[in-house]
Amino acid sequence: MTKTKTSYSCQECGAISLQWSGQCNDCEAWNSFVEITAVAAAHIKGSGKSPYRVGYAGEGETAVIDLEKVHITQELRIQSGLSELDRVLGGGIVQGSVILMGGDPGIGKSTVLLQTLAHLSKNYSTLYVTGEESLQQVKLRAQRLELNDCNLKLLAETQVERILSIASIEKPQVIVLDSIQTMNTELLQSASGSVGQVRESSAQVVRFAKQTGTAVFLVGHVTKEGTLAGPRVLEHMVDTVLYFEGQSDSRFRVIRAVKNRFGAVNELGIFAMTDGGLKGVTNPSAIFLSRYEQPPSGSIVMVTWEGSRPMLVEVQALVDETHLANPRRVTVGLEQNRLSLGLAVLHRHGGIVTYNQDVFVNIVGGVRVSETAADLPMLLAVLSSLRDRPLSKDLVAFGEVGLAGEIRPVQSGQERLKEAAKHGFKRAIVPHGNAPKAAIEGMEVIPVSRLSEALQHC
Repeated sequence: MTKTKTSYSCQECGAISLQWSGQCNDCEAWNSFVEITAVAAAHIKGSGKSPYRVGYAGEGETAVIDLEKVHITQELRIQSGLSELDRVLGGGIVQGSVILMGGDPGIGKSTVLLQTLAHLSKNYSTLYVTGEESLQQVKLRAQRLELNDCNLKLLAETQVERILSIASIEKPQVIVLDSIQTMNTELLQSASGSVGQVRESSAQVVRFAKQTGTAVFLVGHVTKEGTLAGPRVLEHMVDTVLYFEGQSDSRFRVIRAVKNRFGAVNELGIFAMTDGGLKGVTNPSAIFLSRYEQPPSGSIVMVTWEGSRPMLVEVQALVDETHLANPRRVTVGLEQNRLSLGLAVLHRHGGIVTYNQDVFVNIVGGVRVSETAADLPMLLAVLSSLRDRPLSKDLVAFGEVGLAGEIRPVQSGQERLKEAAKHGFKRAIVPHGNAPKAAIEGMEVIPVSRLSEALQHC
């Protein structure tokens, strides 16, 4: 019979201690010890094996194999029934993959996963494990979402060993654990949600998924800073990390892939919250654009690239005289440092002074744009607000602005222009390197190499 031995490891330097201590004696870090478990194994005389190994009882033997002898089988993907979720996952759910989904409370994590399992249960065996709600609460949500005629199986349990034991008997093809912070393992004595419990519970789930080919969704809590709660190693162990984003006053939700071993990173899925649950939005560009009878100053449309598709979003800027010693630079949906750099370039190479102005920039609809293609439309919107002169409502722009005042090309320029033309835009200011070789019907493309050229065309 195997015996477990509990010890504590420093998260900073890796030092091992038999007792918990507030400060590590090696690196002097405070509150860095977390509980770990070592399982005793039979010591083989003369084999050089250690009498203890970190792991779990019943782990199978492994063997070395040549790279040429490894057989690659085609990935079998399962369609979730939600096209936007399949897009974020790279085309569907890969068998044996572990997917971690995090988001703010009430954003819709449990809703979208319950909808997914209800759809999959018609053709596949599924299991929904709830550690936060009772079975009656899950049933009430299913009735509210009108999820009828499904063969979804439920389990209310928090101990990982019992969950995996039941899963070995039921043999589901897709499992949802809601949430990983409520799970615990009998190997540790710490409370559920602690660093040690989250790490060890996740390790057992990941091992089960890889050995049995079961796809597993883990629901994760987030901290008040917006990052996933628990150890950072949790994101390294799983195959895919999804963030569920959205504003409380908006019915639209966004799922963003920040890690994906089976698809594109930063892929975006757009959902609309309705009475019947979350519905995928097939044309996200239309919902983020505001149609004005008279275009306001400080507004321009840009074409951003999210994952594998272009998307049109509106960039708004407000420039107002400051009464402070240090003018404010505020951005929502953009990186604030990019605004500071852009205003410096605008002053140096465009002759536009903003050091006595407060500058506010916002991406309409709560979308976050992290790519540098937002530099040029951001500066054009700032200039429009500063001069109080509206830009043409059929104008789009994108491009990176360098510190020397040059306009640098961005990826997938041709696809961005086609997306803008599809929505009725007639003019586009783009980097010279993104100028199309063939004319685009119904659109005038203005290639520019310097920021001064772009300002002249506006």
